[in-house]
Amino acid sequence: MNQPADSWASSDAVRAVMRANRSRDTKPELALRRAVHSLGLRYRVATRPLPSLRRTADLVFTRAKIAVFLDGCFWHGCPTHQNAVMTNSHYWSEKIRRNTLRDQDTDSKLVAAGWTSIRVWEHDDPAEAALRIADVVRGRGERE
Repeated sequence: MNQPADSWASSDAVRAVMRANRSRDTKPELALRRAVHSLGLRYRVATRPLPSLRRTADLVFTRAKIAVFLDGCFWHGCPTHQNAVMTNSHYWSEKIRRNTLRDQDTDSKLVAAGWTSIRVWEHDDPAEAALRIADVVRGRGERE
């Protein structure tokens, strides 16, 4: 089956692969959650920190008002691992630019509401990221 002319996918195969990408419970996310949990911290998963903000954080510490986002290198424009896409490059560069702007907007709105936003790259070591998260959570008075 051919894609419509206005489709973002360059082929049926690309469309199938992209649609199969998970939005939660990815391997890096599960590793981070295990590492944070092993430090005795408890959190909510894939929750909106602010009900009025139509964006979800990967880990949310409600009492401490901390939202953790595990950002994928491709989708969020990692300065270390971002590779230029050869096919449909204009679409993808714009998509990643919009994602980055949305991430900045999310962080700003959370800060304005008294929250702390923590960003972790998917390539970060989960144990090190968990320690960084634990330091912030414990500093904000979250009970273990």
